[in-house]
Amino acid sequence: MFEREDHALRAVCSNVKITFLAPHLRIAGGVRAILTHADRLAARGHDVTLVVPARHRLTAWWRGRRGRAPDWMPTLRARIRLVADWSTARLPDGDALIATAWQSADPVAAAPTRCGAKFYFIQHDESLYHGLAARVNATYRLPLQKIVISTWLAEIMATRFGMPADVIVTPVDADLFHPVATEREDDDLRVLMLHHEYEWKGVADGIEAVTRVKSEHRGFRLVGFGTKRPRQPLPYDEFFEDLPQGRLAWLYSRCPIYCCPSWDEGLGMPAMEAMACGAALCTYDNGGCRDYAIDGQTALVAARRDLAGLTAALTRLVEDGPLRERLARQGREAIATRFDWGRATERFEGVLAARS
Repeated sequence: MFEREDHALRAVCSNVKITFLAPHLRIAGGVRAILTHADRLAARGHDVTLVVPARHRLTAWWRGRRGRAPDWMPTLRARIRLVADWSTARLPDGDALIATAWQSADPVAAAPTRCGAKFYFIQHDESLYHGLAARVNATYRLPLQKIVISTWLAEIMATRFGMPADVIVTPVDADLFHPVATEREDDDLRVLMLHHEYEWKGVADGIEAVTRVKSEHRGFRLVGFGTKRPRQPLPYDEFFEDLPQGRLAWLYSRCPIYCCPSWDEGLGMPAMEAMACGAALCTYDNGGCRDYAIDGQTALVAARRDLAGLTAALTRLVEDGPLRERLARQGREAIATRFDWGRATERFEGVLAARS
């Protein structure tokens, strides 16, 4: 239904002026999704601008680059506009103005009509960890059309705030994330886990689950990766720091099991990327994973923060090779077939067209 609807709307969606209020341009959090949507909409002929606040050292760095795209997305086709803040005077005229984090929601709500229809692109329940709950929740009540990246977030908008939301699940980039041939110096089974300093990413839970499984099964290794190394020694057998985007598929493909111990996720892109590369997923039910992690079909899913359940799921994947291979195969197929960037861009375009 969505594809037919979007196809019909494309005829009235040409040359739309779209403005995203992006929090920064670092490859972190949901910024990659924001920039990818902006890039793909620009490729479809729309006039797309990313308005980014920058101060102090970042301002000097950016001016030195003369407006070039970030190194991790050098072919970005959207325009980048650096501003001191998101005040009304600094927002361009347009057809659609999109908040992308709770801090940008109030500026969008306060923007004059010349800026266009108002949207709120939501990639997590930011009241949980990213700001004072009362302030964040107030932004979810603003009269902005909500676009969310998971059915879990849509349910939150509907049940807690009485707000409808369009769901556009962020797809995996198939050009970057797919199985690749790897060589290993041993036959150990590798379990991969994202390392992050945020407590809610569940690193302590993941390490505890691995420690418990290792007490009974010593033939596997815990592999960690992240933008930064841990601040204190942790029992990773291997760790990869700040790998280039083009190298991540190699790492995912090298590790037959991916463990996601996050307590809450708006979606959970690293888990999806690992599945696309052929890893079997064990995860907490973190909310966002419900769009792709179906227990016993595409993954093994433990209840949120159920450490015993996560340990049991990891044990099953370590012990049962046929189960691991089946879940890896079915998970990879699900990621490849259910979510596609072409359809996601058409859907985003259609949502903007319907209200612009």
